[in-house]
Order: sequence, then structure tokens, then C-alpha cells
Amino acid sequence: MEGHVTGFGSPEWARTHPAATSTAPAVLAILRAGATCVGRTVMDEMAYSINGENIHYGTPTNPCAPDRVPGGSSSGSAVAVGAGLVDFSLGTDTGGSVRVPASYCGIFGFRPSHDVISTSGVIPLAQSFDTVGWFARDPVLLKRVGSVILQLPNLESARPTQLIIAEDCFRLSTIPGNQVVDGLAKSVEKLFGGHVVKHASIGDYVKDKVPSLKSFISEGNAEQEYNIPSLAALSSAMRLLQRYEFKINHGEWVETVKPDLGPGIAECIREALEATDEKINVCRNVNNELRAALSALLGDYGVLAIPTVHGLPPTLQTPATTLAVFRPRAFSLLSIAGVSGFCQVSIPLGKYDNLPVSVSLLAKHGSDGFLLNLVETLYDTLNEQVGFHTI
Repeated sequence: MEGHVTGFGSPEWARTHPAATSTAPAVLAILRAGATCVGRTVMDEMAYSINGENIHYGTPTNPCAPDRVPGGSSSGSAVAVGAGLVDFSLGTDTGGSVRVPASYCGIFGFRPSHDVISTSGVIPLAQSFDTVGWFARDPVLLKRVGSVILQLPNLESARPTQLIIAEDCFRLSTIPGNQVVDGLAKSVEKLFGGHVVKHASIGDYVKDKVPSLKSFISEGNAEQEYNIPSLAALSSAMRLLQRYEFKINHGEWVETVKPDLGPGIAECIREALEATDEKINVCRNVNNELRAALSALLGDYGVLAIPTVHGLPPTLQTPATTLAVFRPRAFSLLSIAGVSGFCQVSIPLGKYDNLPVSVSLLAKHGSDGFLLNLVETLYDTLNEQVGFHTI
């Protein structure tokens, strides 16, 4: 924003960079449509985490669960909406930085199709995945913000031709997936007819249709024992390309300034600085193959349903060893939209075990308006059918 230093979650970054001389187009669009900016929020250091903890500025308090992480990297943006401090907020999502905090804070979060919203004026993390997303507490405002930021005056209204429930992904979840799946199926059946609901194993489909993943699967990565092998491989490909692009963008600054990085962040950034261009072309092939495969599966008006995350929000200051298992499982789900470039919305479903839970819907690249409309149409019925206690 013009006149403000963009801090990137890091005091050292803020100290070594001047105030912006212009405002990002995504922010300008919102302001010109009548929004008022009431604050700028805390985020994960250098956007490099999905936890939302910041050792320098403090961790924004999760309004649904104060002893749990708020999710990140757009932690402050999600907390401000969840706590009722603002009507909506903007954030960025590369690996999951809008979807995860939306899920953990019990609100709606929208990651748009890759490249449909200008990222001019956004500090890049990894351009192959960076998007500008947003948060809201209800689907009406979520869609209203989307119509402005996506520059879609008349959002496309269409009935879904199919809603594919990714059964293998719901089996990964530590939350009773059957309750979510049954409620989702009943809601869609009630509104659009039972023929729309279908079930699939996305892991098997991805393994068959994305041949470039083979080199990642064959590595026998230890994290795959907790996971669906093809989606673990997808996550590996995404994170490899993300590390490489982070190094190209910020490696020189990190090496020169040597910032004091928080726990967890320091290790991730050290890994990124060691990245090479080996397999980078394979990663880009994976991106293209997955987009083509999922486009063929869903068609113009198909929707894929998955858990946003596989479990409840971790407690604050969870040991790194625990997160080492948690993170790969989370990224295996988050990488489906990340690698394909599809749009994804995280929808709050109330609380299970007194902690917020959610479900996600994905639609093909460019179908953002359709997905926003669908959420608005579906939400009340879904809320009635799922049966978790309302937040």
C-alpha cells in the first residue's frame, strides 16, 4: 500500500525496504468499490509457514480456539475476520495460506484460480503458486468481495453437473469424515438431485493421469507412509518448485542480511537456499498434467470435495517432530489446487470436539464465479445437514 512498508512478517525485511510508492491492484479494486482499510495484519515470517506463529510480532489469537494456532501464513487476516474486527480481509495463498487459517478460524476462505487476479505489488513467495485470496464470515460477502476483486459484475450461475467426493482424502481426516461426506451428499441431492453426487479415489486417478509424478513416487519418501502416495508425491513436487522459486526471489537477501528467523521458519528457508534446478522441469510438467487431468475429470461445472486440512488445528508451540508428520499430510490435500491452479473455497462446518472444522470445494481453473455462486446456494442446506455444533 502506497506510503507503507510491506513487512513480509519480518522486522529485518521491514528495516531493509522502503515504503511502497504505489498500491497493489487487488487492494485498489477493493478500495475503489467502497471498502475501508482499517488495519494491516501480522503474518508468518516471509510467508513460509501454515501455522501462523510469529516469534517477532506475536501470534494472532485464534478466536475459536485460543490455545491453538490460527493457521498461516495469512494469520492476522483470518483472525481479524473470525474475531469480528472486520467484515472481510485479504490474504495471500501459495501453499495454503488462506485455506488453512480459514479452516482453523472457522470462516470462509477463497483461493482463486492461479493468475486470474494480479499479483502486482505482492511480495512473491513462489510465482508458480502465488495467489491473492480473501476471508469472510458468510458466503454472501465472500461472493461480493469476489465479484469486485475478480472483476466479474455478473457472477456465473449454473447448476453443478457433478460433485465428486474424494473418498480417499476423507479417509485421511482425523475428523469423522462420514458425517461431512453424508451431509454434503444429502445437501447436493436435495438441491440438485442425487445423480450429481459421485465418489472417486483421487489418489488413484492422479497416479494414472499424471505420469511425471512417477519420479517423486519412486523415491519412497518416508512421509508417504502417513499418506496417499500419489498425493504425497504431488506435495513433494509442489514444495520442491516452491523452494527453488523462493531461492531465486529471496536467496540473495537472506544470505546478505542474515535475518534472525524463528523456529521452523529457519529450517524451511535453509532447505530453500539449498535448492537446485534438478527436476524443476519435471515439476512444471506435473503442474500442466494435473491441470489437464482434473479439467477432464470435472468438466466445466463439476466440483471436487475434499477436507481443507486433514485434522484439527495444532496446539501453539507444537514440537517440530510432530509437525514433521502433520505438515506433509496437510500439503498433500492443499497441493491439489496449488499444483493444478484450480480455485478452492474452504467452508466452515461448525465445531467438532469444540474445535472448528471445514470442507473444501474445488472447481476448474477460471470457474471462480461459478464456485462462489455454488457456495452461496449450498451453504444453508449444508449447515443443516452436517450436524456439527454451530460456531
